[in-house]
Amino acid sequence: MPELIAPTTSLHAAFLDCHDEWGPGLHEDGFGLRAGDDVRSPEGFAAWVRELTGRTQSTPRWIVEDGRVLGGITLRHVFDNERGHVGYGLRASARGRGIGSWALGEILKEAPPTMTRVLCVAANTASARTIERNGGVPESDTATGPVRRYWITL
Repeated sequence: MPELIAPTTSLHAAFLDCHDEWGPGLHEDGFGLRAGDDVRSPEGFAAWVRELTGRTQSTPRWIVEDGRVLGGITLRHVFDNERGHVGYGLRASARGRGIGSWALGEILKEAPPTMTRVLCVAANTASARTIERNGGVPESDTATGPVRRYWITL
């Protein structure tokens, strides 16, 4: 059974395994990685984890199962005290098992009591289903194209 945990330096090797599966240049949604972040060296990784866990406007979590990092999910408190945003991603080998739906449901439980809804963005059909399983409603009935915005009421 997977679990959501706060980022930790103790999973450096497991994180790198996940990171390497994503492949170079690919965006790893949910981890909060930026272009200049050094996650390879132990020192750089430790600094990155400290920075992630020190952010006051987000709740980062890693999706971990049996010591293996499967993905990341972050609840961002970005709009105001009532609205947030969730970004998430799973390594390819963890997809199709319902883990994304489970993780999204779990992170929503960590929303502050003042947050009444969150925005999620789906760039593919699987992500749209994940969001819809958690109560996501498209922002517009007329939205078309590969990226759709959904709101989940808490």
